[in-house]
Amino acid sequence: MLFSHVWGLASHTKEEWQDIDKHHEGLGSSLAHLLLMALIPAICGYFSSVHIGWNIGNNSFSLTHESAIFMSIAMYAAMVTVVLCLAYAALWMAKTFNTETTYQQTLELSAYVATPLYMVGFAALYPEPWFVMVAGLVGVTYAVYLLYTGVPIIMHIPEERGFIFASSLVTVGLVMLVTVLIATVILWSTGAGPVFSH
Repeated sequence: MLFSHVWGLASHTKEEWQDIDKHHEGLGSSLAHLLLMALIPAICGYFSSVHIGWNIGNNSFSLTHESAIFMSIAMYAAMVTVVLCLAYAALWMAKTFNTETTYQQTLELSAYVATPLYMVGFAALYPEPWFVMVAGLVGVTYAVYLLYTGVPIIMHIPEERGFIFASSLVTVGLVMLVTVLIATVILWSTGAGPVFSH
């Protein structure tokens, strides 16, 4: 059922959001979707970093197995945590918009909105920076589209207020992204950065 929603959101977005809203699958299903989909970029990133190697200009490099494992686990934890926090932010914001909602609903919204970003992980199997950047741009664009179409339906608010709500969530998401980037820089500065294989 989870993967049918993924296909439905890609082929008939608004109708699929309405179906998700009518048949809430429970907190466990949303968590399972989130935990499974977040594996895509973590596993693909590990595989490409160790077994394929990245090409930047005329230079190619790969990571050691240990370094890639550590970075993949950290990436996985960060991606799951950001979505859980985004769902909590949506729940908190719902009070401001005077709409009755539950964490289950906001987690469904956040998990499905994040799905295109997780799918971009497959692009790492062709480790060319330009290709990954283009795929990332497409993923971000579609995630934002899913957010703007999904908020009015899942949160049960008019489209005009839904636009403001979704815009606020995009801002929160950007703040979280910057936080993750800062945490990464701090982590790398303590000696936990990537270790390249020779």
